[in-house]
Amino acid sequence: MVLHRRQPLGLARARQRARGLDTIRPGNDVNTTTDETPPRKDRRIFIVEDESLVAMMIEAMVEELGARVAGTHNDIKGALAFVATSHTEIDAAVLDLNLGGQRSYDIAAALLGHGIPVVFSTGYDDGAIPAEWRHVPRLSKPFQLDELAQALDTALTTRLDAAQS
Repeated sequence: MVLHRRQPLGLARARQRARGLDTIRPGNDVNTTTDETPPRKDRRIFIVEDESLVAMMIEAMVEELGARVAGTHNDIKGALAFVATSHTEIDAAVLDLNLGGQRSYDIAAALLGHGIPVVFSTGYDDGAIPAEWRHVPRLSKPFQLDELAQALDTALTTRLDAAQS
């Protein structure tokens, strides 16, 4: 009998990466083309995600990218309270678009109102997002480390106009 070694998936893989047990294969490195410090380095990223395993995976990915987790919430009320009291400690945010059937647009508006860029994380296509929110960078679930890196770098280098929201 031949046993095949299975590749770890999802959270297990993210945990391995965070512990340095797994390496990014050549061609998937998120910073191979430049010696410049990426915009996300040492930035504080706020995460709003209602699925705990997905939230933990995003946390591990953020840390692997050289950023720090500013906080993690799984509901609109808690996230809005955190933004109200801690907005000076947030540099960018990754928001699940659908939080238990409710949309995270109020959280995005609060963050943008403080000049904090956001990235939506969603399984929805652009057509499901109202036109006034389509300017916000979007990650399609499931997403990879390099996609998160690119979205955060774009959000951090592009000043989103709070008046658009």
